[in-house]
Formats: sequence, structure tokens, C-alpha cells
Amino acid sequence: MACAVCIGTLGASRRAALLNRSHTKAFMTETMWFLVVGGVLIFMGLASSTFRRLPISTAMCYLAIGFVLGPGAAHLLTLDLAADATVFRRITEVAMLVSLFAIGLRLRVPPTDRIWILPVRLGLVAMVLTVAALTLFAAYALGLTWGPALLLAAMLAPTDPVLAHDVQVETPGDIDLLRFSLTGEGGLNDGIALPFALLGIAVCRFEATPTEALHWSFALQAAWGIAGALASGWLLGALSVRFVAYLRTRHGEALGPEGFYALGLVALSCGVAELLHTYAFLAVFAAGLAMRRVEQKTSGGKSAREAVGKIDADDVGAAAADPRRAHAFMAERVHSFTIELERIAEVAIMLIVGAVLATMWRDLFTWRAAALIGALFLVLRPAAVELSLTGSHAAPAQRRLISWFGIRGVGSFYYLLYAMEHAPRDVAAPLVPLVIATITASVIVHGITATPLMARYQRTRTNS
Repeated sequence: MACAVCIGTLGASRRAALLNRSHTKAFMTETMWFLVVGGVLIFMGLASSTFRRLPISTAMCYLAIGFVLGPGAAHLLTLDLAADATVFRRITEVAMLVSLFAIGLRLRVPPTDRIWILPVRLGLVAMVLTVAALTLFAAYALGLTWGPALLLAAMLAPTDPVLAHDVQVETPGDIDLLRFSLTGEGGLNDGIALPFALLGIAVCRFEATPTEALHWSFALQAAWGIAGALASGWLLGALSVRFVAYLRTRHGEALGPEGFYALGLVALSCGVAELLHTYAFLAVFAAGLAMRRVEQKTSGGKSAREAVGKIDADDVGAAAADPRRAHAFMAERVHSFTIELERIAEVAIMLIVGAVLATMWRDLFTWRAAALIGALFLVLRPAAVELSLTGSHAAPAQRRLISWFGIRGVGSFYYLLYAMEHAPRDVAAPLVPLVIATITASVIVHGITATPLMARYQRTRTNS
């Protein structure tokens, strides 16, 4: 009996020791995460101005940090992309929505201006051409069947709105043709890619189960998705900013933080778009455009910063309620808030992609991945851009840079996760290394070349 008690006591002590050890390990892991994340954010905040002068993008650094945190080194960030696809897709979706709203706020140009012709050509015509060319390449060169080939093309055709800030419009009102075209393209084609992804998933299911019918109303659904999203987003953006400005200027109310209005408008535009069965990405982009357009009309010939003027720390409420400054004040505050959110989203998504890269980096060194990256960056994207810009007033140097800076990143990662949720698993799994390899290559090669090429372009533009 005494022996049994001793054995039980020893067993309890051992269990307690193991429990304490597990608690200590969990505590150390949590502590390490606080240290790592805090260190990364502070370091990148301090070094952000330095990166602007170097041929290194912030996305490259986040990707490398995510890789180091992954299973290949520190083992602090081990992700299961297949099991947690829904969670990662939601995180990526929020990042995309915030970024697209911020892009809309940057484009301070009337929708009837001729400068919009190029972004529309790139976002629609070049997008469709890229999908078609990539589908053919994946089918005939990579040996994929038509469903996976189309799905892969839909993932890789859209350019990125989150990682391309080095080549996008820097301040509202910038009408440089190159930057404006790349920014507008990123705002448009991430939403337009959705119907192609849906069609690719439908074709994959049809190939797996031929009895499942395909819906041939694809064109009508896509047209309504695009038009309805742009209309609903524009209406919500214009009405909301006018309503808040009315309450502020007429009644001295609604003087709360602009970040609440920004997030609320993003969420509202997304929700209404989904209720109407349209494309949320385009709706949020249009909401940002509408908010900026209302500000531009009320500011007259002044820039937004000129309209706001200097504000004393004790005079913020008066500036927000001033009829001459209310719209510009709100638009600038919302724009600053979304820029910060966009940078935080970039950190989160690139850390995730880096950790995923660490789990499969050996699978990326294949002839298929190399052929896909080379064809997309050097042949298919340039050809689609040249065809879509035929007859435009873009200079040859601008066309070459637009062709090169077809950056793939968060948008492609989002559609990869979307496919892993909705497509047959045996179809989506083989596409993961191809998409991750393309994103990684884009982050590296475009990150290295963005600073010197854009600096050279700026010098040429200044001297001409």
C-alpha cells in the first residue's frame, strides 16, 4: 500500500513537473513573440527612410524575417496552410480591403479625366490577356489540365496593391503617368480577377465530376459584379463623407476619430457588395475614390493639404467643423490612418508568406516554377501590357517600366488561399509551390530593382 502511495506521489510529481515545463515553454514562446514582433516593428520604423535609398524593399525584409521565424530556423512560426486556409484568407482579405481603400484615396483625379484610360486598359484588357496567356502556358508548357491552368492564371494575373508602394502614387494629386497607371491597375485588377478564379474552380469541379454543370452566365455575373461594386462603393463613399461633413459643419457633431469612419466605410462597402453579389475589392476601391473626389470638388483648385492648412494642436475640432476645411481634413486624416494600417498589413502577410516559404522552400526549385516565373515576368506580362496600351500616349520608357513592375504578392496569396478553400484539394495543392515561388521571386527581383529604376525614371523626367 505504501509502495502504491509512493508510486502515485512520484507520478503526480512527474505530471506536475511536465505541466510546469509546458507552461514555462508556452510562456517563453509568448515572450519571444513579443520580443520579436516589437523588435521588428521598431527596427523597420527606424530604418524605413534608409530603405528608400537602398535597392531593398521592406517586403523583402519581412519575408526574410518570416523565413527565419519558420520551421527552417527558429521554429517560432509553424503554419499549416491547408488546415488554416480560412483564417489566413480572412487576414489577407482584410489587408487587401484596407490597401485598396487607401489606393482609392490616393488617386485624386476626376473619373472623367483621360488619364484614367491607361489604368482601365491595364486593369481590364491587360488582365484578361494575362489570364488567357497564362492559362495557355500552364496547359501546354506546364502540363496542367484546363481547370488548374485557369485557376493558376487567375491567381497570378492581378498585380499587387499592398507591396507596390515603391512604384505607386506617393501623395494624393500625383498625376505622373507611370505611377498613376500602376496604382490604378492594382486597384482594379484584384477585384476583376475574382470571376476568373470562380470560373477556374468551376472548371476544376467539372473535370473532377463531369455531371456537375457549368454556369454559362459567367459573363453576365462578371459584368454585374464589376459594375454593381463600383456603383455601390462610390455611392456609399460619397454619401458617408458628405453626411459626416454635414454633421460637423452644421451641428458640431460627429467629431470622433477618423479611423472609425475609415474602418466603418470599408466594412460597410464590403458588406453591401456581398449582399448585392458583387465584388467587395472593387467596392472598397470605389469608396476610397468617391471620398477623395468629394474632397477634391470642395477644395477647388487647392491641394488637400493646402485646403486644410496649418492646424494647432488645440484647434483640431475647429478645423474638422470648418466648412472650408471639413472634407479635406477628413480625407487627409483617413488617408494617413489607412497608410499606417496598410504598412501593418504588409508586415503580417509577409511574415506569413515567409513562414510558409520556410516549410516548402525545397519544393520551389523546379523547372516548372522557373519556367513560369520567366515566362510571366519577361514575356507574358510585357506582351499583355504592350497590346493593352496600343495607341496610348505612354512613352516607350513608361511602357517598359509598367511591363516590368507587374508585382505579384498579397493579391496572388489571397486567391491561392481562396482556391484552397473552394477548389478540390488535389487540384489546389500542386499549385501552392508555383504561386509561392512566383510571389517570392517578385518580392526579391522587383524589390531590388524598384529603387534604382524609379530613381532613374525620376531623373529622366526631371531633365526632360
